[in-house]
Amino acid sequence: MPSAASRAASELPDIDDRLVEPETGYEMFDGELVHVPPADPPHATRHLQLAALIEAHTGPDFEAAADLLTRTSKVDDVAPDISVYPDAPDPSTSGRQLEQLAFEIASTQSLAHAGRKAAKLAGRGVRRVFAIDIERSRALEWSAELATWRELDPAGHIEDPALEVPLPIEAMIHAAKADDAVQRALIAKGNPVLEAHVARHRSEAKAEALLAVLAARGVTLGDAERVRILGERDPEQLDRWLVRAATCTEAAELFTARSGR
Repeated sequence: MPSAASRAASELPDIDDRLVEPETGYEMFDGELVHVPPADPPHATRHLQLAALIEAHTGPDFEAAADLLTRTSKVDDVAPDISVYPDAPDPSTSGRQLEQLAFEIASTQSLAHAGRKAAKLAGRGVRRVFAIDIERSRALEWSAELATWRELDPAGHIEDPALEVPLPIEAMIHAAKADDAVQRALIAKGNPVLEAHVARHRSEAKAEALLAVLAARGVTLGDAERVRILGERDPEQLDRWLVRAATCTEAAELFTARSGR
C-alpha cells in the first residue's frame, strides 16, 4: 500500500499545470490571483545580477530560469525570482523537473511574504530556498524545520549538487562583487570562450617577448618576419622560437626546418 506521503504527492497537480496565464505577471497565492508588478531599482538591478551570477555557477546538467512559474499546490502557482532545475525531462511526465534551488530578492518588509512562498516551494519538494534581503545586505536560507529564515555567513559559500562551482554569498549580497564572481566561476568551469581568450593573450605575450629578445640581441627582422611572429598562436612554436632567439644571429635561423613549420 502506498505511503501517506506518496499518496499526497500523487494528488498534487503537475508543476506546469497552470492556474494563471504565463507571461502576464500574475501568481496564484492561497487561491487568490496576485499581480506581481515590475520592479524598480535596486530590486530590478539585483534580479539581473543574481540571474547572471547563478547561471555562471550552475552545473552542466541543470538550467537556471527567471520568474519560472511552479504549481506548488491545488491553489498555488508561484514564480521564484530565480530557479535552478535539472536539464533532463521528468521521466514520469516528460515535462520539466521541479527546481532544486529557488532564490527570492526581497526587502526587509517583504521577507514575511517571501517566507510564505518559500514554505510553499519547500512543501512541494524544492530542496533549498534562499532570499536576498537587499535593504540589510544579507542572504538567508529557508528552514522548513523551523519555518523561518536562517541568515547565512556572508563570507561563506553555497555548495550544492546543482552548482558546479560554490556560490559566494558575498557576491549575492554586494553587486560590486558579482562580476568578479562570474569570471571566477567561468574560469573554474573551463568556459571555452574564456579559455580561448586567455590562450590568445598568452600567445601574444610570448610573441612580444620574442621580439624583445631579438631586439636586445640586435637581430634585425623584416616586416614579413615580424608579422609571422605576431600572428603565431601555437604556444609550443613560440617557445621553440624563444629558445632559438637566445643564440641566433639572424632572423633566418629562427625559421629553420627544425621548427617543423
